[in-house]
Amino acid sequence: MPFNLSTRRSFIAATGVAAAMPLLASCGGEVTAHKQRTYRVTKTDAQWRRQLTRSEYRILREAGTERAYSSPLDNEGRRGTFSCAGCDNPVYSSAHKYDSGTGWPSFWRPIDNGAVGTSTDYKIGYARTEVHCADCGGHLGHIFGDGPRPTGKRHCINGIAMNFTPA
Repeated sequence: MPFNLSTRRSFIAATGVAAAMPLLASCGGEVTAHKQRTYRVTKTDAQWRRQLTRSEYRILREAGTERAYSSPLDNEGRRGTFSCAGCDNPVYSSAHKYDSGTGWPSFWRPIDNGAVGTSTDYKIGYARTEVHCADCGGHLGHIFGDGPRPTGKRHCINGIAMNFTPA
C-alpha cells in the first residue's frame, strides 16, 4: 500500500510527538530532593511570602531566574560576604567572585563546604546542578563546569537571592 502525502505527514507528526514526549515530560514537573529535606531554618509558605519581596520569593522559593545583567551584585567588587536573602546564611565570599561575563554574580566556590547544597534540576529538559542555601533550602542558582581554576566550577547565582555585607 503506497504512502500518500496525508499519511506521510501524519507519520512524521506522530514520530515527532513521540520523540518529544520524554523531553516534555521532564520539563518543570520534577520534585527535587532538596525540597523534601528539613532545614535548620523552616517557615510556612505564608511566612516566606510575608518576609520576602515578590522577586525574592520567586527566585528563592519557586526556583526562578532573574534577568541577566539586572543585579547590582554582578558588578559588586568590594571585599565582603554574600549571604542568603532568605535566612542570612553566609554563602559566598568576594574572594571567590569573578566576572564570568554571563550577567549574573559568579563564584568559583562557596564560602565553605557547608554553606550550600546541590540537587539535580530538570526544569529545562536536561539535568543541571541546582545550588541552594544549606540552611533554608532557598534556590540560589546553578553550577556549571566552565569556571576558572582551581575548581573549574562556575556558581552562577541570582543576585536577588543574596545580600552583600562589605568587610
